[in-house]
Amino acid sequence: GYGEFKGGWEFPGGKIESGETPQQALKREIMEELDTEIAVGELIDTIEYDYPNFHLSMDCFWCEVIHGELILKEAEDAKWLTKEHLADVKWLPADVTLIEKIGEELHETKDSK
Repeated sequence: GYGEFKGGWEFPGGKIESGETPQQALKREIMEELDTEIAVGELIDTIEYDYPNFHLSMDCFWCEVIHGELILKEAEDAKWLTKEHLADVKWLPADVTLIEKIGEELHETKDSK
């Protein structure tokens, strides 16, 4: 996080540039921020959240690392979390909703096996 949210955690990503699809933007942002190539999978959810100074709308996708080692180019810190440890960090408010959705989907996947 940054500003008043410094110390909070969020998923990597960023803004969509003109002419890009959300998936193309995500691939570009991950390469720019983490020097990592990803494959973008299915949409998890579109999160809408009102912060005090702006409204955030973010499409959130399942992704798979194709190539790269998480080289931090812009973020202060990063970490891989297993599904059992998703609640171990202080997520930014908009990301809390996403964590809940991921937890539900992982639970459903486990139950369907």
